Amino acid sequence: MKTIIVVGNGMVGYKFCEKFVAQAAHTEYKLIVFGEEPRVAYDRVHLSEFFEDGDAERLSLAPRSWYEENGIELYTSERVTEIRRTAKTITTSKDGTFTYDYLVLATGSVPFVPPINGVEKNGVFVYRTIEDLEDTLAYAATIKGGKAAILGGGLLGLEAAKAVMDMGLEPHVVEFAPKLMPRQLDSRSSKVLQVKLESMGIHIHLSKATNRILGNGKISGMEFGEDDALDVDMLVISAGIRPRDELGKSAGLEMGTRGGIVVNNKMETSDPNILAIGEVALYNQMIYGLVAPGYEMAQVAVDQILDKKDTVMAAAIDMSTKLKLIGVDVASFGVPFMPADKGHSIIFENKTESLYKRINVTHDGKKLLGGILVGDADDYNMLLQMYQNEMPLPEHPEALIIGGRGEGGASFGSAMDLPDTAVVCSCEAVTKGAICCSVLEDGNENLKAVAKATKAATGCGGCKPMVTDLITESLKTLGKTVKVQICEHFDYSRQELFDIVRLRGIQSYDELLDTVGKGHGCEVCKPAVAAIFASIYNETANKQNTIQDTNDRFLANIQRNGTYSVVPRVAGGEITPKQLMAMGRIAQKYDLYTKITGGQRIDMFGAKLHELPLIWEELIKEGFETGQAYGKSLRTVKSCVGSTWCRYGMDESVSFAVEIENRYKGIRSPHKFKGGVSGCIRECAEARGKDFGFIAVEGGWNVYVGGNGGANPKHALLLAEKVDKATAIKYVDRFIMFYIKTALPLQRTAPWLEKLEGGITYLQNVIINDSLGICAELDTEMQALVDSYKCEWKEAVETPEIRERYTHFVNSEETDNNIEFVSLREQKMPKEWA
Repeated sequence: MKTIIVVGNGMVGYKFCEKFVAQAAHTEYKLIVFGEEPRVAYDRVHLSEFFEDGDAERLSLAPRSWYEENGIELYTSERVTEIRRTAKTITTSKDGTFTYDYLVLATGSVPFVPPINGVEKNGVFVYRTIEDLEDTLAYAATIKGGKAAILGGGLLGLEAAKAVMDMGLEPHVVEFAPKLMPRQLDSRSSKVLQVKLESMGIHIHLSKATNRILGNGKISGMEFGEDDALDVDMLVISAGIRPRDELGKSAGLEMGTRGGIVVNNKMETSDPNILAIGEVALYNQMIYGLVAPGYEMAQVAVDQILDKKDTVMAAAIDMSTKLKLIGVDVASFGVPFMPADKGHSIIFENKTESLYKRINVTHDGKKLLGGILVGDADDYNMLLQMYQNEMPLPEHPEALIIGGRGEGGASFGSAMDLPDTAVVCSCEAVTKGAICCSVLEDGNENLKAVAKATKAATGCGGCKPMVTDLITESLKTLGKTVKVQICEHFDYSRQELFDIVRLRGIQSYDELLDTVGKGHGCEVCKPAVAAIFASIYNETANKQNTIQDTNDRFLANIQRNGTYSVVPRVAGGEITPKQLMAMGRIAQKYDLYTKITGGQRIDMFGAKLHELPLIWEELIKEGFETGQAYGKSLRTVKSCVGSTWCRYGMDESVSFAVEIENRYKGIRSPHKFKGGVSGCIRECAEARGKDFGFIAVEGGWNVYVGGNGGANPKHALLLAEKVDKATAIKYVDRFIMFYIKTALPLQRTAPWLEKLEGGITYLQNVIINDSLGICAELDTEMQALVDSYKCEWKEAVETPEIRERYTHFVNSEETDNNIEFVSLREQKMPKEWA
């Protein structure tokens, strides 16, 4: 029996073992694994999840028993110190000596710590292992409310920023380059991401070269240059990686000029009995810091050892990646940066929504070459497949990022349109054909079962939406009902949870989690469940504050410099001179920037957190209510002046819009929704660009539903025509309630209607012809919501316990004096970043 020794028990080392024992010939080999960490291999990609509950076991890739069951000898807390190539032996830190036939080096990498004066001081950490995180947590507990800097604005650095923020520290990201994520993003997308992160309270410092760590024994600040320093109480270094190649170097293997063990496309080092995989391997003169290439290297190494010589690494490694950074979607694929002589770039940017989408296409517009997505990466998987499979582009390629023209549906086809050979999960090299076969032939009917059988979606997780789509579509071909779970903490869809809460009378998130959930919850299920409670009980965001999104938690949209916006409701866009003067007086008193919005109301920007209750107290005295510009709820109902003033108007649109906005105000839903009322078909209120709209015509009102603007604009579809006002309201009541009860979390009415089997015809049958027999129920539920409305800002200013939340610091009454403004056309704006 031959012996294989694997040095390194990280993700790639473990993957080698997993792939090896899956081969029938593995029984002819003895497999020995050494790991210097005290625990078994764990998921380093999702390392920051450790901060959620401190449960390291949850990150484990397999229990220790898995190694035993597969006949693998596992040695943890034992480092390999020497390789003797002639004798084919290794020596360990515990003086053990082992003989090998094949040696697989999967030692990974270590954090790069720049040679900065003072880097050895207390309070300076790296971000690599669970032990690093435990040390960081312990130190953070001693500096509650302090400032923490993260050196490095790459993927891991931004994850670390979120982690220190969750520790109650003020996060500062310090990056040497002039942009964030320099390997994945261009300058414009980096700026969009920066603005979004700063709106969340993360301070970004770009183009900063750290000269010295300040402090006497422990860190007190960072010095960048003359008169340029940052006071911090803790520093986490995440400035890149360096391969753990010292074993290869001491053994005389060929090394790269800047480190890394040189390998060929068989993963062989300069010694054919020694292979190297993962972040220690220098392939094509490059170290690949993503897990997917490491897994591919593991498969090549397994096949080479088992004499399957045809399996080699591809010449070009795909570095496409998608991840959610602090709740913000970020993705890049193919060639994200491309010179003009190689092709054209199509760019969509919406600064108000923090969206940036860029695709690069060939000069003839027929092939996709790459792209970048920030803020909305829902289309990443389909774009990636189009790029990888060189699929033809639509006639107007811009439709891929801004939506189709006219009434058309989705710009992409179904995931089922992909060829069976399309690699859907890059981490595990799982094809579309393998996923569908797992469902259709092996009977795996949910994501968990398919993932277990195929390993799809078990790496970075970026392919989960497409794998889910493939499972759903495959099940449909079998005539089976498909259920979409809300997240891993609830084995139910949003619609099922809605019914569970309503029928069992569950009153809180914790009660729901204890009754039908598991674990501690996450950023996906908490706000989704909060919306369910709000839709059923019409409770305000004040009641279960801790499960709300950040904006809902403070009843205001946080802006890019950490201040907040104040947006009172102006129903139908109608406002009296007295109200205008009151609003002007209050804005002037608190020095707020004011602007008219597209929704026909007035935004007031620049309010500090502690000022919000004071401002709202005065607004409420003047008769204003919250406009809920921060909530997943009704925003505005836009109107033209209608027959009151316009000679073309066919009906009184302003009064209708005021009535409708006051009817639906405060109602929470899966996503925000908007309305419009136009007095004639000239459509000055753009009612067909809203989630619901009314247009006056000869003989009554036409009712439209399922439209929206934004990144993927959609025209609303005609639901009913020439109906009287009462009937129009009744239909929209039912439309909204049906949407609230059946849509997915964060699904707007347009994609919801698009996914509804039977589309607008089915919807007409449900809410006009009562085909499901639920119209009376929908009517009652809507009226209950209308009758129980209350202004949540009025509730906040009148409740001392809620007002106490509006402080800048947990342990101090002081205000934040670091917020700076500059003059802008007789108003003010946030000071540009240094």
